[in-house]
Amino acid sequence: MSDEVASKSSFLCMYMSNHPDTLVSYVKYWGKINDNVTSARMIAIDTKGMTLTYTTKAGGDAKKQVTVPFDPPLAGYAEVKPRLMNMKVDAEEALGMTRAPQLSTFRLTPRVLQTVVVISILVYTTFAPSRDSPSYHPIFLPANLIRSSIPSYVITGSWIFMMVVHFLEGLYTLSLCKKHRTGFVVGLQYFIVTFLFGYPVFTDIHKQVQTMRIDSIMKGQ
Repeated sequence: MSDEVASKSSFLCMYMSNHPDTLVSYVKYWGKINDNVTSARMIAIDTKGMTLTYTTKAGGDAKKQVTVPFDPPLAGYAEVKPRLMNMKVDAEEALGMTRAPQLSTFRLTPRVLQTVVVISILVYTTFAPSRDSPSYHPIFLPANLIRSSIPSYVITGSWIFMMVVHFLEGLYTLSLCKKHRTGFVVGLQYFIVTFLFGYPVFTDIHKQVQTMRIDSIMKGQ
């Protein structure tokens, strides 16, 4: 099967020649070149990666070459632009060429319902009245069957595991809030909700930030 990105490599390389700073950031960050890179040029690109030549201050006009792989590989030509944009903002933020987007408002993603379902099952199993309890109802039969079929430490361990993981995820969310300058109140909201519901919260932060990055790039074009 032909590589549709490779077939348009010449055009893409010519287009990217209009973005020299972006190419330098690719070389330094994604190519892991620590030298003082003064210029860069894309000479080839396909679905697996791009090849760039570059010069350094110490090397004068001597050109070196580096290949930057795409992880994961591009699915097709339509993915070239968004992937290169994402790589651009990641590189420029990491290199201090631009500031990370500011996230100033709190948003609760509907994806927390995934965690709510799991927590609800755990609460139901843990606190359902036993069969000899005056408040027992047949609706609690599945919970009693689960408790009778597994060791008690499994349920206790599940609570401990969930709280530890969610706390660590909350700390990670705080690091994102600091990076994106949310402020104390919004950051506290994100920490508390992450502690309660886990990963859907910080994955939504990543999604919001990525959208802001793309919008910023498109406005700058």
